[in-house]
Amino acid sequence: MSANSKTDFIRVIRGHDWLPRPENLIAGAHPGGFAGGMTFDASLAETLRTFQSLPEIRPQIDRAGQMILTALKGGKKLLICGNGGSAAEAGHFSTELVGRYAKNRRSLPAVALSADGSLLTCIGNDDGYDQVFARQIAGLSQSGDLVIVLTTSGNSGNILAALQQSKKSGLESIAFLGRGGGKAKGLATCDLIIPGKSGPATQEAHLFLIHHFCELIDAEFE
Repeated sequence: MSANSKTDFIRVIRGHDWLPRPENLIAGAHPGGFAGGMTFDASLAETLRTFQSLPEIRPQIDRAGQMILTALKGGKKLLICGNGGSAAEAGHFSTELVGRYAKNRRSLPAVALSADGSLLTCIGNDDGYDQVFARQIAGLSQSGDLVIVLTTSGNSGNILAALQQSKKSGLESIAFLGRGGGKAKGLATCDLIIPGKSGPATQEAHLFLIHHFCELIDAEFE
């Protein structure tokens, strides 16, 4: 997300009236354009409602940000995982840390557990797909590392196993969740449960929070 796009979303969240309010966007909308009958206006309205609801979980957001900074300042790494679109966001987050976000600062340790196709197929073939992340956490983690999972449903077997392995390994964890949290609710040290029922809007909010945490990191590291 570009700086300008992020600024735009922040303005919406803060209640500025420069953009039509979500409740007005659906009126007069034309059918078609998205699977399931969603129109452009209806989809935009749902996303805006989701972003406007983020202050409801601000204490959890602040806690997660502090957990991330504590791990990285302690020389520990982030182990990040998700499926499908959430796997892409896991890779996005790790890329922003090992590479860079908005400024030139030192590289920071983060691993996207969904990135190694050979390893995923090995574990999936030998131990079952539910173990593809848990097995990596068991093998790659060290004391003080932080596990981060992303899932819109909260019900993926491999995410549940990853959180269970995190506890077994004595690691703290953050769960980016949606739709009430699903079976993953309460398994992580810190839950970030995006309000609302839209999976796409939840993923968009997850990416916004990833960028928010990257801004916190950029401010703390040279």
